[in-house]
Order: sequence, then C-alpha cells, then structure tokens
Amino acid sequence: MEKIYMIPVNDAYADSCGCPICRLHEKAENNYLEYYLGPSLMEPDTRKITNKTGFCPVHMGKLNKAVTNRLGLGLVMHTHLKDFNDDYTPKLKASIPAKAGILKGRNPDYKQKLNNMADLIDRRVSSCPICDNLNDAMGHYVEVICWMFSHDSEFKEKFIESEFHCMPHTALLLRQAAKLSQNDAADFVEALYNNNSRTFDSLIADVEYFTLKFDYRNTDKPWGTSKNSIQRSMRFLSSDGRDFDEQQSKKQS
Repeated sequence: MEKIYMIPVNDAYADSCGCPICRLHEKAENNYLEYYLGPSLMEPDTRKITNKTGFCPVHMGKLNKAVTNRLGLGLVMHTHLKDFNDDYTPKLKASIPAKAGILKGRNPDYKQKLNNMADLIDRRVSSCPICDNLNDAMGHYVEVICWMFSHDSEFKEKFIESEFHCMPHTALLLRQAAKLSQNDAADFVEALYNNNSRTFDSLIADVEYFTLKFDYRNTDKPWGTSKNSIQRSMRFLSSDGRDFDEQQSKKQS
C-alpha cells in the first residue's frame, strides 16, 4: 500500500526521462521559494531565522525572479540588512589595524582578526534556510528511494528503467546505499551502475558525433541524437538543467 511519503517519489519516477531526483529537488525548491515569500515571512519564528541567515546567492537570485511578493522580499531584506550590519560593522571597525610607529611596534595579531572577519562574511553569505530545508528534504527522499527499491518490486522496475541519475544525486544515493544491508546494497548499486554506465556511453558517443558534425565532410549527415548532447551532458554532470539553453542546439542544422 502506497504511503503518503512515497507519493512524490513515485510521481518523480513515473517519467522515465532525465534524473528523477532532479525533479524532486526542483519541486521541493519551488515550494520553499513560495513558502519564504508567502504568509510565513510575517511569522516571528521565520523572520528570526531569515534575519540571521538571509539567503545564499543562488536562492537570493531565484527569490528576486519570483515577482509574486516584492513587498515581502523587501521586508525580509530590510531586517536582514539591519541584522547583518549590527553584527558585521562594529567588528570590522574593531579589526582595523593600528599603524605601526616609533613608539608602537608591529603587531601581527591584525592578520588573524582580518581572517576572522572574512570567515564571518563567508558564513553569513552562504547561510540559507532554503538550502537547509532542501538538504533535509533530499536526505529524506533518498532514504525513501532506497527503502522502496528493496521493498516495492514495481518501484524497483521504475528505478531500473529511469534514464539516468545525475552525478550529484548519484552521490546522495551511494551515501544512503552505504546504510543498507550488504545484499540490498549489492542490488541497488548494480542497478545504479547499469543505469549510469549506459548514460555515459550514450553521451560520450553523442558528444563525439556532435564535434564531428563540424567537419565540412559531415555537413550533410543528420544530427541524430547528438544535437542537444551538450545540454544533456551538463544536466547529467551538474544536476541543474535550467541554465542550459537548448535553443543553441536548435540553431545547428
């Protein structure tokens, strides 16, 4: 019997094209983007978090593109800027090195203070509640995937027949597989190997053919499945296909 937590996993694997975990990630990410621009931004507990963390550069850009609630984004940004300024600016001022003079010699302690300030900035600009929630969600999804593979024969067949699992999400699956029994891990990793080795072979062949098409002797040959092989390779290697514009492949003829 299908449990509620299995539904999104089954939905993602219902489509055999691309990486199913990328689809899970994209849907979860969109939900969190909507959440942090929705009514939650007026909840004290949520604002307490966003005041401290803000959002990472990637999700800040995606929130900016989501024009559904510009006022809400402005309110969050305003209080985050104030919190960042209160935390950072006094510490930076205290880190300004004193100039060495005749009466006061050199003091190497300033180097550590400046490095500490750089670390503070790195921590603050990389912190992100959307990333934190996504990491938790993806950890849960791969746990469910491994469990379903071992206990649901219908899902196991879907897993085996999926087009591929991208490299970053393959790493997630392998880490989760390390928690399985040896026999379950053997079946799971073999299926993952067969799935991704086919993808490597087909992409290598398609990308090679893509490059050979630029030889004038091959101008009249059909593109076959190589026309979008660059974009498909990027999706396979990186897990994020939204920035890989296939319009470029359509210009090749």
